[in-house]
Amino acid sequence: MSLYKKTASEIAEMIKNKEITSEEVTKSFLDRIEKTEEKIGAFSNVFPEKALDEAKKYDSENNEKGRKNYDNELLFGVPVALKDNIVSKGDLTTAASKILKNYVGVYDATVVEKLKKAGTPIIGKANMDEFAMGSSNENSSIKSVSNPWDLTRVPGGSSGGSAAMVAAGQAPIALGSDTGGSIRQPACLTGTVGIKPTYGRVSRYGLMAFGSSLDQIGALAKSTEDLARLLQIIAGYDEKDATSVNVEVPNYLESLNNDLKGLKIGIPKEYFAEGLDENIKKVIMDSVEKLKKLGAEIKEVSLPYSKYAISTYYIISSAEAASNLSRYDGVRYGVRESNEDVEKMYVESRTKGFGDEVKRRIMIGNYVLSSGFYDAYYKKASQVRRLIRDDFSKALKEVDVLLTPVSPTTAFKKGEKITDPVQMYLGDIFTVSINMAGLPAISVPAGFVDGLPVGIQLIGNYFREDLLFNISHKFEGVRGKIEYPEL
Repeated sequence: MSLYKKTASEIAEMIKNKEITSEEVTKSFLDRIEKTEEKIGAFSNVFPEKALDEAKKYDSENNEKGRKNYDNELLFGVPVALKDNIVSKGDLTTAASKILKNYVGVYDATVVEKLKKAGTPIIGKANMDEFAMGSSNENSSIKSVSNPWDLTRVPGGSSGGSAAMVAAGQAPIALGSDTGGSIRQPACLTGTVGIKPTYGRVSRYGLMAFGSSLDQIGALAKSTEDLARLLQIIAGYDEKDATSVNVEVPNYLESLNNDLKGLKIGIPKEYFAEGLDENIKKVIMDSVEKLKKLGAEIKEVSLPYSKYAISTYYIISSAEAASNLSRYDGVRYGVRESNEDVEKMYVESRTKGFGDEVKRRIMIGNYVLSSGFYDAYYKKASQVRRLIRDDFSKALKEVDVLLTPVSPTTAFKKGEKITDPVQMYLGDIFTVSINMAGLPAISVPAGFVDGLPVGIQLIGNYFREDLLFNISHKFEGVRGKIEYPEL
């Protein structure tokens, strides 16, 4: 049985009906990892013994009485992978950085606690761009990740490992984090579905911080239903996270099959201007036509401040990164380089521990926060961020959701942009503004250009992930099934 071709939802139902055990499922995915990992490089760590032990435990309780001990049964017995910046107790958690190469988690992140209470084995940690800084997964200190559709190309980043493993059938579902598109962009480039929830919808407790006002944990999978089940498990208020919002979590599965008749979808004209590949634009407009046939109304809207999104985002995110990463000094956290002089020890530990991209963003961040430049850069960027947020608020009063591209290009070749940071940063032009506004967004596979996946991005109002799931699920029904690479 080719379990790696099935969705997490299909596997969950098979386990529930006792057609297969969690142990058999977990072993099947571990076998798939062993066969394909050398080609893909999606994992930073795999936990075969631990995952199988957890699966056996869940199998022993796969009965009416045993399941009552768990908070949620939606993915009971289905193995899940974690991005390598989400802490789990007793597991190596490195954020793909040399400075944390020996760090073993001493507690579980809130999302991990919730997954364990839902009966999901943790199969391993997903490779990523170091400290989630990158758009290609070439900034990992461990190894680069390959796109399963074309092994010479990148899977996107920073959650490229999470995306690639789902597309390659190495895991049915994987958690990621999204600071400026780090779930949605790799989802687009690998033909998977990726959700960035509303800021505050999912607890960030236990997520290694990059940009604290931007970071949000989400997930990648092969179907919208998989993500609806996963978000049902991990969403909700957490008193351990000061940014967590106490808003009721709806039943996401109930919303999947709602009628789209009369739903208003906005097309921001600024997102279809210069820079977007014409073939990608055609796929997106074909998708718009499919949604019209489902009953949706299409309206052009404007987001005039979106042209400032990239520069605003990189000022704010770099400033927050510089602040957050100051804790890694070789004393309290991370690898320490030996030196009798304390100051030199700090410098050597950080110099050898951090990669080039992380150093670049720390330097930019410290510069824009420094005396004499704070008002000119960081303060001004914060003001523009408010204008970007107001743009979205105005547009979402006219329509129910917005539809945009996710990436201006398909997956690019490895090495193509790594020496040109500006070109790399421009790859996030359609995603970063959503993080600055704190809105939810989902990337859904829409078609192909030259054999490479293309996605559409749906952006909703605050805490309306249910509506995004509804549209995405209905669209999947008319788009047709995707056949993922065999490798």
